[in-house]
Amino acid sequence: MPISLSSIVTALPSEDAWGPPTTTDALVDGVPYAPYSKGDKLGRMADWTTEGKDRDGRGGRQQYNRNYRDQQVYGAGTSSLFAVQVAEDESSFSVVDNTRTSTKTRGFGRGGGTIFRGRGRGGRDQRGGRGTFQNSRVGGRGGQQAYLYDQRGGARGGRGGRRFGWKDYDKPQRNRDSSVNIKPDWTMLEEIDFARLLKLNLETSAGEDIDSYGFLYYYDRSYDKPPVKNTERKLNVVDRAAYNVTTSSDPIIQELAEKDEATIFATDNILSMLMCAPRSVYSWDLVITKQGSKLYLDKRDGSSLDMVSVNENAADAPLEASEGNKDIINFPGALALEATFINHNFANQTVMESETSRLDMQHENPFYNPSEETEPLASKSYKYRRFDLSLEKDEDPLHLIVRTEIDAVVKNNISGEDQLLTLKALNEFDHKAQGSGGALDWRTKLTSQRGAVVATEMKNNSCKLARWATQAILAGADVMKLGFVSRASPKIPDRHVILGVVGYDPRKFAEQMNLNLANGWGIVRTIVDMCRNMKDGKYVLVKDPNKALLRLYEVPVGTFEEEDGEDIEGTEAGGDEE
Repeated sequence: MPISLSSIVTALPSEDAWGPPTTTDALVDGVPYAPYSKGDKLGRMADWTTEGKDRDGRGGRQQYNRNYRDQQVYGAGTSSLFAVQVAEDESSFSVVDNTRTSTKTRGFGRGGGTIFRGRGRGGRDQRGGRGTFQNSRVGGRGGQQAYLYDQRGGARGGRGGRRFGWKDYDKPQRNRDSSVNIKPDWTMLEEIDFARLLKLNLETSAGEDIDSYGFLYYYDRSYDKPPVKNTERKLNVVDRAAYNVTTSSDPIIQELAEKDEATIFATDNILSMLMCAPRSVYSWDLVITKQGSKLYLDKRDGSSLDMVSVNENAADAPLEASEGNKDIINFPGALALEATFINHNFANQTVMESETSRLDMQHENPFYNPSEETEPLASKSYKYRRFDLSLEKDEDPLHLIVRTEIDAVVKNNISGEDQLLTLKALNEFDHKAQGSGGALDWRTKLTSQRGAVVATEMKNNSCKLARWATQAILAGADVMKLGFVSRASPKIPDRHVILGVVGYDPRKFAEQMNLNLANGWGIVRTIVDMCRNMKDGKYVLVKDPNKALLRLYEVPVGTFEEEDGEDIEGTEAGGDEE
């Protein structure tokens, strides 16, 4: 029977749209529509990757895809609607394979194990404990000691290694105090992190000598010979007058500024700290004074720049009393004061004092007043040197004058010419104590493993050694002598012995430390440009005590002036008691 047109029209749906009827009801079994990607996969419905054995007696499929066995959903989609939910009655379900499954969880390395967190001799924990172990096992039978990893990720099984990723969670949080009290009326102008400083670069010339003052004694070469067996050379107290006058109080710099010899003025002690800033850990501060077109980089009286730090860069740097250190003679401040005394006495003891055979500079010591001083002068030469920090875009040249120091002079064995020396001393307080940074015993290892001893000191005292090398290069010194001085007894901080002296070419030593002077000059130029664009006044550059960054503050003009006349205890060079 033919179908009529009217019957077709009556069979059409009453709605205005074609297609199946729309509904908001859930689909069968309550599974709604959800975004789905071809990359999505269902969760596992059965896991047979147990530690059972196959019919051949070999291990089962434990190793197969073990890295992804615990993942439920992965791929392009993010929905977890298709993940298999754990049934309520799953506890009553049992697998045919009744082999006992392992409860071990994967820790760092291969299997869970006992991780040794110590660094250096004696197995000292980084937080100050000695012989401390941390158990990282969660369940199962005991694993084995985890391997140690160096910075390149290579496995190391020996003492003093570093586990991979140690910086993330091993290093304890240290809350140090700032070197200067930040007052409410100070205005912060700039904040510079070390990552930015490390990218700076400025090539400069070797510098030129402007003038020299003081005199130098000749170095005693007998200290270069290793000490006779079973005998130690004592470090004596040598009372000599040595001066470390800040920049703006230097009469020679004031004369040079009046003659417009340069735009920037500093001392090598101050300038080296700024150039090596990214290596510093402890807080320090500089005072920058802008007077017209002139900039003066100064230090405060009693500033930390006057002190010699000890193991500043060690992974387990010396602790303060507030951090649980009960050894009062090994506080950071006590060690710095001890190291400062050692350097003063070492430089004066290792020269041959003779009024007839000494090298006199062009002028006498500008800071010595015979009518007021009772102590004789120390062997010291002050060389004022000029460096060009100009860029191609600069309309006017930008020069810096720095006062550098030389400690002694020595005859070259081949040419017989005079070579200028700087004399510095590294000190050992107790290679078994917390804060030693894994140092070797100098009395037994300095002769046989000198390279290892020096490498450890480069790691633990990176900032200090970099500053010493920078100061020697700024002064144009030919040789940098490093003395190794140790306590006569670990518990007696005022009696010391000299175990040996090693000479280095400052430039080669800087290369060994990966010290880039061009980066240091770039840092100086950046800070100078910041201050040159500001108004006349006084500014303070402070290294944050707990972060790797510098802050520049604008301070009132009279800041620190009331402190200039106060005596700061512990800043005068002293020494060991005989």
